[in-house]
Amino acid sequence: MATASGHVRSMMRSANGTAYDVFGPHGAPLVVLIHGLGLNRGIWDQVIPALSADFRVLSYDIQGHGETPPPADQPSLKLLAKQIADLLDSIGAKTAILVGFSLGGMIARRFAQDYPARTLALAILHSPHRRTADAQAAILARVEQAGGEGPAATVEAALVRWFTDDFRRDHPAVMQKVRGWVVANNPSTYPQFYRILADGIDEIVAPRPPITCPTLVMTADQDFGNGPEMARAIAAEIVGAETVVLPGLRHMALMEDPQSTNAALLSFLGRVAAHG
Repeated sequence: MATASGHVRSMMRSANGTAYDVFGPHGAPLVVLIHGLGLNRGIWDQVIPALSADFRVLSYDIQGHGETPPPADQPSLKLLAKQIADLLDSIGAKTAILVGFSLGGMIARRFAQDYPARTLALAILHSPHRRTADAQAAILARVEQAGGEGPAATVEAALVRWFTDDFRRDHPAVMQKVRGWVVANNPSTYPQFYRILADGIDEIVAPRPPITCPTLVMTADQDFGNGPEMARAIAAEIVGAETVVLPGLRHMALMEDPQSTNAALLSFLGRVAAHG
């Protein structure tokens, strides 16, 4: 199968069922891409070509998403971090740079806490820090709505939060693709993962011991749920972390304007690689 950018996808599967693809030169630093809630590794289709010119890039489906079956146990950040460790073991990789989007950014931080020796660097994209009381009540209400009515109940409002008005109007095929990804989620397991996004913050805020690897924290100025204030709060807890705020974009900047996301990522990854 070819990605939207023309890269040929040849899905592989680890021993425990994780669906994944690998691109880029053998022997280059490994970058693992972690998608967000209700989505799948397809969100990276316009990011992979830019990264895979100089890096080995692994994209995979989180358990219970895309082509990866749900976990046997109750999903948690710790379990989803272990999925990455198991995947690295299955391909013979000791270390990696993790790039996590939204829920994926939470998983990346959990991985860095649980496996610091295996974490070369982090890029945390559009991911939450501790919310205000009103924002927390709003996301919990969406969790309950998804649990009672299924993933389709929240997807239209999500598309508004994720993409700018002009982009939604001008790219109906992209909207339909993303809508299809979300609606395809299992209605019995989707709320469990949504609950992690809502309630998993406390275990990754102000980690002890602190995360010390090179870190980029990126968001957009119109990402209403995971905006600049949250990005700066995440960066403030990681020594030396960089913050990038993309102008004029919302939550899904990596799909709406991949060039801006790629430029920031490549600049960061280049500095990480240069320092070994």
